[in-house]
Parts: sequence; structure tokens; C-alpha cells
Amino acid sequence: MVDTNTKSISLNSLGIKNATIRYQLTSNELHQETLTKKQGVESSLGAIAVNTGEFTGRSPMDRFIVKDAITKDEVWWSKINLPFEEDKFDKLYDKVVDYLSEKEIFVRDSYACADENYKLNIRVINEYPWSNMFAYNMFLRPTEAELENFSPEWTVINAPGFMANADVDGTRQHNFAILNFSKKIALIGGTGYTGEIKKGIFSALNFILPMYKNTLPMHCSANVGAAGDTAIFFGLSGTGKTTLSTDPNRSLIGDDEHGWTAENTVFNFEGGCYAKVINLSQEQEPEIFAAIKKGAILENVIMDENGIVDFADTSITQNTRVSYPIYHIDNIQQPSIGKNPKNIFFLTADAFGVLPPISKLTPAQAAYHFISGYTAKVAGTEAGVTEPVPSFSACFGAPFMPLHPTRYAEMLSKKMKEAGVNVWLINTGWSGGKYGVGRRMPLKYTRAMITAVLNGDLGDYRYEDYHIHSVFGVAQPRTCPGVPTELLSPRATWNNDEAYYETAFKLSNAFRHNFKQFEEFANEEIRRGGPQRYAH
Repeated sequence: MVDTNTKSISLNSLGIKNATIRYQLTSNELHQETLTKKQGVESSLGAIAVNTGEFTGRSPMDRFIVKDAITKDEVWWSKINLPFEEDKFDKLYDKVVDYLSEKEIFVRDSYACADENYKLNIRVINEYPWSNMFAYNMFLRPTEAELENFSPEWTVINAPGFMANADVDGTRQHNFAILNFSKKIALIGGTGYTGEIKKGIFSALNFILPMYKNTLPMHCSANVGAAGDTAIFFGLSGTGKTTLSTDPNRSLIGDDEHGWTAENTVFNFEGGCYAKVINLSQEQEPEIFAAIKKGAILENVIMDENGIVDFADTSITQNTRVSYPIYHIDNIQQPSIGKNPKNIFFLTADAFGVLPPISKLTPAQAAYHFISGYTAKVAGTEAGVTEPVPSFSACFGAPFMPLHPTRYAEMLSKKMKEAGVNVWLINTGWSGGKYGVGRRMPLKYTRAMITAVLNGDLGDYRYEDYHIHSVFGVAQPRTCPGVPTELLSPRATWNNDEAYYETAFKLSNAFRHNFKQFEEFANEEIRRGGPQRYAH
């Protein structure tokens, strides 16, 4: 990285006046600044631990897009994509830059998109040093030569200490994350949760790439095998996206955000990983555990007086996290680009316990399940509540998708057909009964199923080798190397057909109910990809 202050920059053009600008500090310097300002504590693993304050996760109801000439006819305005008035943005922006003026602030130039043809230069302006360290970890790091004539295209302004006045400023409450596509600004205030920084740029790319670059943006992880075959893993939080793509036998492209180009390459948007650490153990996830060292940032974890982290302690939040630069993982693809996508995995943690642990999808089913983006939430800590709740997030990333979900699904369908990709639905959730009755599918078996696919052991669909699920219509393999055969049939693991089908129909009805919002936009092929049977 470039040394501190080898280049002086001015932020006057942004309206930030007389600030003390700490430009392009190294990771070590930002680590030390955080300790000096008593904004974090060093853990026994060497990583710095911070508390993000009031917000320990994204606040989707406080994410807005400025409604203007660029966005008004293109964005899918909804509960997810909330409109913000242009003049309200300008007034709020002026307040935020006035707030940052005359302060010490941390500025970093970086970029997104590992493929040179799609590169997006970003300037990140932070109130706190650890937020700037997060930007160092998560975005791609320019060389000294690249910094010399660096011209930012997008600007992220991040002021956690600034509180909006909802009645005056047009926000819902005091925190906000607002995208302005005309001014190319992500404006974030009132929240210290760092995920808003990376997801702001991800959301921008989810508009820019399909609209202007004929590239499908994906909320997924990806890795590549020795033969050059790329695998893509879609999944919502808690389904195993980071865990399953971090494979000692394959090179990691990235763990969360990628683009799939017209040239049939897959590239990482980011320069780091942002992994959940709830119940993390060295035995189960050695690569991620080893990445937690100096240069990493732990968020909202509990430590003892010796700095030893209790990864099982969720007293602050279940969404405990670690951010680290991708080079903390030994086995990575450099640059973060893969070619020749061969297999796509849709990961779901089905707490109803009715979906097969692995099944093969037709193109129509793949599009349907992509639009649905199903996983399930478990009741968790509430006493006496054991009913799982279905959770649907279109394209496995609805909060970050400004366009209508069917636009992404149709792009995916086209790319899958052109590339001849196999698509698999992987249930990392429950087996032998729903949450509270059955048990979570052991990670070693899920890994064995994915390895079997990547090795070509499950082959093409043939009736002798696959059983068609009577409710969901998906093809479940009858055998799989390294996996007990009885686990492959969810119905067989229940030992109670009546209870199994009652629960399966309940979930299929939830799928159909959720899909009603998309039916008028989805073509006939996609509509036929859903559950085959359902309860009246």
C-alpha cells in the first residue's frame, strides 16, 4: 500500500471544509488509531474488536434511493427500494458535510470489481478509523502507481455520529443509507454498522452492471477448481455461503459479491470477506478462524479480560462478524476472476426439514428458486416457540437489488443455458423433522455432496439415479459418495409420512403465496418451476 500522506487531497469540492484529512493510512496505522482513540480493543488473536453501537446489522427500512431522471422509470420502487426526494437529499448532504468539516476524517481511495473492464473507482470518507480499515479490507486496494492519477467515480460518505432529524430531513428515523445515482454518492449516517458501506456500493453495482454493462450482479460466493471450473454459491445469511466456498481443495474467488459477464467470466466485486462468526470454531472452519489475526476487525463479539473471544456469546447480537482482506485466506484465486462456470448451488437452511439435502434443478426451477430466494428463520431464543418461519429474499439478495427481481432471473436463465451450467438446491438446514425436532444437516455431509457434484460423481439426470420429489418436483439423487443414503430422502428421515407431507405442503403453499407478487412479470417457463403439488 501507499505510505501515509504521499499525496495530498482536498475535499472542498464535496463541501467538506478545513478537515484534517488522514489519507490512505495503512491497515496497521488504522488499527493503532482505533486503539489510541479507545474505539476498539485488541483480541488475543491479534484482530481488533469494535462495537458498532446501536446498529449491529443493516437497517433495510432506512435505505433509500434518490428518485431522479436516472432511476424513476428503472428502479423497482417497493418496500425494499424506498424513494428519496432530490431536494431532501441535497439538504441532508449539506448537513452531513458540514458535520464532517473541521473534524479529523479518514479518506481512502479504492475500487470495486476485479475485472479491469468493469472497474469502479471509489473514494470512501469515514468519521472513524475502524470504518476506514473496513473499507481497506473490503474494497480492492490500488497500487501506488494506480493512486497517482486516481479519479473517483463514486464517493461513500460515512458519518456514524451524525443523527438526522426525521421530521425535517425526510428520513424514517435518525439513521439512513441513501444512494444517489446522478451524483454517484452513497450517503450513510447515524449508524456505525460497517456492512452499510459495502452494501451501498453493492447496491449501486446491482443497478449499473445490468443496465449499462450487460453483466449479472450476484449475491454469491465463488471458487475455482484445479481444472479451471468455477462454482457459484448463492445463499442468504446463515446458509453457509462463506463456509462452503472456503474449500482447501479449491481457490476462493470471493465470498459475497460477484459479476457474471457476457464473456462468461465471474469476477469478485470485493477485496475481502465479511464472515459471520457465531459459534465459529477452529475445527469446523479452520480457514476462516486462521484469517482472524492482525488486520482483521471483529464486530460485536464478547471477550474476556485476556482478549479471548467467546464466539458462542450472542449477548450483543447473533450477527457477530469478522472483516478481513482476502489475502488472509491462503488458497485464493489471483486476480479474483474465474472462467467457465460449471455448477451453481442455491443454499437454503430449511428449518421445516422437508427439502432434500441436495437436488438438481431444471432451468425453470432454477429461475423460480432464484426469484424466491428461500431460507427459514428459526425462533431461536424465545422460550416455547419452536415454529420455523419461511423467509424469502428475491435473487438471494433482495435488499440490494434496485431492479425488478425478474430482470436478474431472466439474465441468470439466459447465462445458465448459454454456459450449460448445472444448478443444485442444497439444504443446509434440518433433517429428520423441523427445527426443534430434527437436527441440522452435518457440515461434513453437505461438503461431501458439494464435492461429489464438483467431481462429476452425480452426473446427468436419469430416472435410475434420481427420484422426483412429489411436492417440489426437484430431482434428488438416490445415492451420493460419502453420504448415508437414508439422509438423501427427507421423507425417509422423518419416519412419519403424514407429518412430513403436512409440513411439506405448508412450505409449498408459502412458496406459492410469496411468488404471487412476481407472477405477472415472470414468463410461463419460470412460473412452472415452482412446487408441483400444494394443499388447498
